[in-house]
Amino acid sequence: MSTGTKRLIGVGVGPGDPELVTVKGVRALQAADVVVVPVMDTLERGRAEATILHYVDAAKVVRVVFALNERSDRARRAAAWDAAGERVAELLRAHSTVAFATIGDPNVYSTFTYLAQTVSGLVEGVVVETVPGITAMQDLAARSGAVLTEGTEPLTLVPVTAGAAVLKEALQGPGTVVAYKFGRLAEEVAAALRETGRTEGAVWGSSLGLPEESIRPAAELSEVPLPYLSTLIAPARRDGGRGGKL
Repeated sequence: MSTGTKRLIGVGVGPGDPELVTVKGVRALQAADVVVVPVMDTLERGRAEATILHYVDAAKVVRVVFALNERSDRARRAAAWDAAGERVAELLRAHSTVAFATIGDPNVYSTFTYLAQTVSGLVEGVVVETVPGITAMQDLAARSGAVLTEGTEPLTLVPVTAGAAVLKEALQGPGTVVAYKFGRLAEEVAAALRETGRTEGAVWGSSLGLPEESIRPAAELSEVPLPYLSTLIAPARRDGGRGGKL
């Protein structure tokens, strides 16, 4: 059994393109004794795992089941989180350093936040660290040519799992609006863009950096559900010319 300081490191591995994992992220993954990846099923290879296998041996990757999509049954979700936390705590009792690979960034809508809280209560003195990762909105902006912010413009990030009404409220304000996890509510998102006059220039993308990547103008949003992890960028209205928002 390992003794000494225990470290739990949340490593952001980006939206899916293995070339977008940072050098610091790769080093943290390779230095860890064990790398945990979140899955909904033990037989599933998720996006985080597929990304990190470009840099670490599969032998030190451990899949841990999380109730990633459980929103209605609070008791079941809590039990699943407790079980996941205990599994990672078990790994920490046997090893010095456990890395947790999460898509995007570990401090932006990541399962790592909840895991770290649970494990901190189970493993005395555990040191929790994070390594930032490239977010989907940054990747989509780069691939689509959309500019996220200029000058004094604000940037609003909205998870559409909170409801399309929250997105519509954000679209009525100034600056660029980014929507995450909107795939199942594509029709409602399209309606919110139309009603607020924000369809022009907006773009959505899914499976960024992967063979099935799709990037389209928001005007092409249809009633057909998109992948859950779809991302939308509705850029700020810019009519002041170059430097108009300075």
